[in-house]
Amino acid sequence: MRILVTGGAGFIGSHLCELLLAQGHEVTCVDSLLTAGKGNLEHLTGRPGFSFRQGDVSAGLRHRGPLEQVLHLASPASPVDYYRYPVETLMVGSYGTHHALELARSKGAVFLLTSTSEVYGDPQEHPQREEYWGNVNPVGPRSVYDEAKRYAEAVTMAYHRAYGLPTRIARIFNTYGPRLRAGDGRAIPNFIRQALAGEPLTVYGDGSQTRSFCYVADLMQGLSRLALSEVVEPVNLGNPQEMTVLELAQKIIALTGSQSVIVHQPLPQDDPKVRRPDITRALQRLGWEPATGLEEGLRETIRWFRETPGALGPG
Repeated sequence: MRILVTGGAGFIGSHLCELLLAQGHEVTCVDSLLTAGKGNLEHLTGRPGFSFRQGDVSAGLRHRGPLEQVLHLASPASPVDYYRYPVETLMVGSYGTHHALELARSKGAVFLLTSTSEVYGDPQEHPQREEYWGNVNPVGPRSVYDEAKRYAEAVTMAYHRAYGLPTRIARIFNTYGPRLRAGDGRAIPNFIRQALAGEPLTVYGDGSQTRSFCYVADLMQGLSRLALSEVVEPVNLGNPQEMTVLELAQKIIALTGSQSVIVHQPLPQDDPKVRRPDITRALQRLGWEPATGLEEGLRETIRWFRETPGALGPG
């Protein structure tokens, strides 16, 4: 197939481009490089069937020739990034999604939106099922990301209902693996960088808040299956294995052999207290569930940070 991926230079996007090429598809990656670097795509540059175009999908999106899929991943995705670029985050979730949908409609292509578990906000239902409407502060500092994705889901469903566009919505939970940026503000890259540098690991609050971490290779299989399915409803893609942030910090110290200690800082506003996906729909409709255990995935991620020049640098 001929597939266009917005945000393809990012952490998840670069892994998706790599998988699609391995499957024999032609891939066009469009990315503004606002929060990503072309370094994630160096191993793909020059490969047959792959092309890169720098551009801001919030300003428009065109493509010459046919497409079978438009996969919309473009967006700042970590708190550090969407706090730094609040307006850009809202723009890519609204205008960017609209432009990507229009491109898919003009090409008769399947459209896939990568949404997020953040649409559930600080959830009052646990674990989170797709039917849960969420508990989001619409004017808090995280709202620029949460509400951008909630709007993106709404306009995606509107295009499906109004135009019959074949649409797919993936609600992605915390994902980790090689190519994470050390300074992007998320727990796993933060802890790994600090542990390998011998610095104190920063845990926000008392660390009792929980998260569920999915290895990136597992997520790629889920996205691939969803894109090829006929499931229009949102689908949770994540690992239901839940642990506290404090337990995660302790595990990373042990796996790295670090002498780092743990320090605590105040919990950010609206930080979710719990997060765990109910993946019943993914299991039943896609035949998908994660296959990589946390320790195995963390070992591979730590190895990548150790062996990749510049991976432990800031940003």
